[in-house]
Amino acid sequence: MKKVVWGVISTAKIGLNRVLPGMKKSAWCDIRAMASRDEATARAAADALGIPKAYGSYEALLADPEIEAVYNPLPNHLHVPMTLAAARAGKHVLCEKPIAIDAAEAAQLRDASKRVLIAEAFMVRFHPQWLRARELVREGAIGTLRTVQMFFGYHNVDPANVRNRADIGGGGLYDIGCYAIVAGRWFFGGEPRRGIALIDRDPAFRTDRLTSALVDFGDGRRLDFTVSTQTAPHQRIQLCGTRGRIEIPIPVNAPQGAATRLLVDDCSSLEGTGIRTETLPASDQYELQGEAFSRAVRGEIALPFGVDDAIANMRVIDALFRSERSGAWETIEA
Repeated sequence: MKKVVWGVISTAKIGLNRVLPGMKKSAWCDIRAMASRDEATARAAADALGIPKAYGSYEALLADPEIEAVYNPLPNHLHVPMTLAAARAGKHVLCEKPIAIDAAEAAQLRDASKRVLIAEAFMVRFHPQWLRARELVREGAIGTLRTVQMFFGYHNVDPANVRNRADIGGGGLYDIGCYAIVAGRWFFGGEPRRGIALIDRDPAFRTDRLTSALVDFGDGRRLDFTVSTQTAPHQRIQLCGTRGRIEIPIPVNAPQGAATRLLVDDCSSLEGTGIRTETLPASDQYELQGEAFSRAVRGEIALPFGVDDAIANMRVIDALFRSERSGAWETIEA
């Protein structure tokens, strides 16, 4: 099968350091071009990764007839505009999360997704540790799943960093809270009904620097999470059931290309003597994500997650921001 020819719009660090090195491993991905608003920047990034073409504008890359699919890791406020531009040029798009600023903006992608494939880049859903943890939940290994708990924090106080710019979609809920919402939807296998949030904003940046939320999936099932852009780096997911729990030690930034593990606890002892460790084979979630998208482009598989899935995730984020203003539970629109 002929590899899918990819272009990249932006020299964002997530692409250069993680996504593209992973995709380059895949037999399905041929990363042919890199674009930046400055051609010298694009050329330097392309050379560092062994990418043959470099463009000094996003539009020039989109006009390249060789490019079949585009990876879009631009700042959040440019996700929808540039994804629509790529779609108009006939390119399939893998867009970084969050796919939009709100669900209404994400819905603008619906018509375009009828012509090309568009997906939000939640690479975690392709990682063996997420797949295996969900399999264990479905098998009843921990009884009935009742709560999904997540903490995800890092420390970033650089005023020039896009994550600290409120005007372009910065802040913790957009950047990393979206992973917690995906975790709840992934492990419960459904959509939530309502949510409530407590948000602390940086007085200078005006971005949410500490966000805690409770999301109700109905039938006694809850997602609760805390995310922060100004705490010591740490990330964990706990899946707590009626007969045990599963812990994912590094659920988002899993060691790239390395083995990972799950901790499965029968909770027979609070001292942890009932914990067994499952070691999962070495993998690269960015390689697996790029491969799945490329296979969908070639018609080998159906696109696993499309625009409707991305809109559903944005609806939860919208509800939590509404809750910040109202101080109350907010319904998550179906």
